[in-house]
Order: sequence, then C-alpha cells, then structure tokens
Amino acid sequence: MSVISTFCRLGLLLALAGCVPLQALRPATPHASQLQLPAQWSAAVPALAPALAPAGAAVQMQWWQQFGDATLDTLMAQALQSAHDLRTAQSRLQQARAALDLAEAGLAPSIGASAGANRARSGHASPQTQYTAGFDASWEPSIFGGQRDAVSAAEFDLEASAASLDAARVSLAAEVALNYVNLRSLQQRLQIARSNLVAQEETWQLVSWRNQAGLASELELEQASANLASTRASLPGLESGIAAAMHRLAVLSGQPPASLRDRLAPAQPLPGAQALTRLPIPADTLRQRPDVRAAELGLAAELARLDQRRADAWPSLKLSGSLGWRAASTGALGSGANVAASLAASLAATLFDGGRIRARIDAQDAAAEQALIAYEKSILTALEDVENALAEQAAAQTRSQARSQAAAAAARAAALAQQMYRSGMVDFQRTLDAERTRLSSEDSEATARADELTALIRLYKALGGGWQGASAEHAEHMT
Repeated sequence: MSVISTFCRLGLLLALAGCVPLQALRPATPHASQLQLPAQWSAAVPALAPALAPAGAAVQMQWWQQFGDATLDTLMAQALQSAHDLRTAQSRLQQARAALDLAEAGLAPSIGASAGANRARSGHASPQTQYTAGFDASWEPSIFGGQRDAVSAAEFDLEASAASLDAARVSLAAEVALNYVNLRSLQQRLQIARSNLVAQEETWQLVSWRNQAGLASELELEQASANLASTRASLPGLESGIAAAMHRLAVLSGQPPASLRDRLAPAQPLPGAQALTRLPIPADTLRQRPDVRAAELGLAAELARLDQRRADAWPSLKLSGSLGWRAASTGALGSGANVAASLAASLAATLFDGGRIRARIDAQDAAAEQALIAYEKSILTALEDVENALAEQAAAQTRSQARSQAAAAAARAAALAQQMYRSGMVDFQRTLDAERTRLSSEDSEATARADELTALIRLYKALGGGWQGASAEHAEHMT
C-alpha cells in the first residue's frame, strides 16, 4: 500500500472521528442557573413608563429623544461618537474579534515554503553549489473538539464584548441625560433665587423707607438685610454647580471642560417627557439589559473553555508532509527526477503528568462557577434596579405634585403678606417668614421636578436603555 493511500485512509478515519458528538465523550456540565424570575413587577407601573420595542424590532427613536430637547439630542450624539469610555469598549471589541480570528486560524493547516543554496567542496574536487526549494505542511485536526471549543469560547467573548459596548452606551446615555437635567435644574433654581432676590430687595427698600419715617424698627431693617444677604449667599453655590455640570457634559462628549459654556450658558427649561404606559415584564427586561447579556455570554465562554480543557485529556493527532526539489542549478529545480516527498502522522497522548491536566480542568471548572455566580448576580441586580427605579419614579411623581401645590400656595401667601404689611395690618416678621417660605417652596418645586426626570432616566437605564441585541458593528461582522 502506498504512503499516499495510507495517508488518505488515515485522514478519512480522523474526519469520521471528528464527527462523534462530544457530549458522548464528556460529562454534562453542572453549571446552570436555578434562579426563578418573577412574573411581574411588585411596584405599580407609573404614568411615565418607557415603552420599549419588542425583542427583534427596530428602535425608531432612542429614549432620550422622547424628552423633545434638541440640545440634549446634540449632546447625546456627540457623546456616543467621541466619549473615551466608548472608544475603550470599541477597542476591546476589536481585540475580541482578533482573538476569534486567531482561534479560527488554529483549525486550518499550516503551509510553508523554503528555498536555499549551499556551496561545498568534497576532497580535492571543485566546489559545487546545490539549490533546494520545497513546501511543507502540517495540520492538527480537532478530533476531540479542543480547538473547536477554543473557537466557540472566542465567539462568545466577541459577543460579550459587543454586549459590553452596548452596556457602556446605556450608561453613557444615562449619565449625559442626568447631568443635563442637573444643569437645567440648577439654572432654574438660580433664576428662582435671583427673582426672589429682587423681591427681597424691594422689601428691604420698603422697610428702609418705613424706618426713616419712624414706622419700622431697626430690628426689622436688620432682619430684612439678613434675609437679603442670605439669598445672595446662595447664588455662588448654584453658579459653581452650573459650571461643574457644563464641564462634565463637555468631558462626556470628549471635549475640553470649558468648550460648551457658550452653548449651554443660556438657561433653558427642564425637558419634558411623553406619557407612556407599557412596561416590559421581568424576563423581557433581562433580554434588554446588555450587562446581563454580557454576563450570560461570559458564562458560555467559560463553559466552552471547560470543554477545551477536558479535551486535553484525549490523544492528539498531527499530520505533516513535505515536497521538495534539489538540483545543481536553479533551472533544474522542479524536475521530477529531483523531487523528494514525505508524509507523516503522529499520535500523542499524555500517560502521566503529575495531575496537570486534572488541575487545569478543576481551575477552569471553578472559573465557570464564578461566571455562573456573576451571571446570577447580574440578573438580581437588574431586577433590583428596575424595582428601585419604579419605586423612585412613583415617589418622585407624588412629591413633585405636592411641591407644585406648596409653591403656588407660598407665592400667594407672600404676595398677601406684602400687601398686608404695606397696609400696616401685620408685622414684618410675618412678611419675612412668607418670603422665606416662598423661596424655599419654589426651590423645592424645581428640585422635585428634576428628581422626577432623574427617576425616569434611571428607569430607562434599568430597563436596558432600549438597545436591541448585539451592536450594529458586531452584527455586521457576524453576517
């Protein structure tokens, strides 16, 4: 039987051996989550709940666009394009793709070429030059699946990196929206403080005139001065908070801190939100959460590596061959008379290694268990985030409504107290208390409205931000 015929028969047997189901050769893995998901949320669905598109549907509008704020849309687009955190996540995705390419290359044979010249003298004969050229090839088929498991692990790692990129986008979008709401809230509170400052200056002027006329005491004048100074003292803190919020938004957009001051300095009202009522069930929410997907894919990658380590206990086969020519001149290379060919197959198995393979399997088994724990923790954390966000949203709505009523009543009371003081019907202390209550109530109302939007943003983030499946870049690569 010729060497080539033997080689072909051996290759056929190896191909058949590679078709044996690996599950029949290895024990089933015990790493499976036993968590039971709730059928519905315990908290009541608020009036402003984001309605996410069903799984697999195209997202026509990102959640922040529902606030109807063009400035926020522009900031979000800049951040999603230039933020350093996203660029880092995209680099990790490229690294995972290169790792997959490397793992897939391990399944293919290796082919090399060589050429050389050797000039030698034998005895008293004249020196002779020998020219050589040839090809060599080697292949280690994955008959027990070790290399295929490595490819599977790399594929899961790539998908996990894509999910992590989506998670970074969700977090970034939420942070931009939260800082933007904080900026507009501080600007509104600054306007309220300045408006009250004008009213308090008018009150101080009135008390000063009455004091000069002998109708108001020095005590009343000092109380008016103290109230005016206290309001003035609150302005620098609000102004520094506004500057910090603008700086943060610029950095999130990948720009120097002061680059957005001119654009964001004009005060704008708080963005609004459309009333949406549909909320996904817990199981659908977990499908939306990219961090949960990343943890699940990380578990799948560790399980594939566990199979790869188990395959190390089986024999490995390596096939190799070479084809070469030797001649006294380059023109004679390629002549059939000067050809030399060889084929070889080697089968290697570990008989004793001091427990190294077993230790690697045990270590990878522990790594898979850790990935399972991380996956279960990500599920519980996701459920907790949504439950907390729902509770916070409901409380924020109630608090905002109450603060609005309180602010309106305080404004009416302050106006009435001012009129009664001018008429001499009440003392200055009641006017002073009414002005303080008005400032505090209006400031609390602005804060409560911002808290309501903040709670809604956190609810969007807890629900996964509306991102569907893997990133577009990864989907393009997989197709």
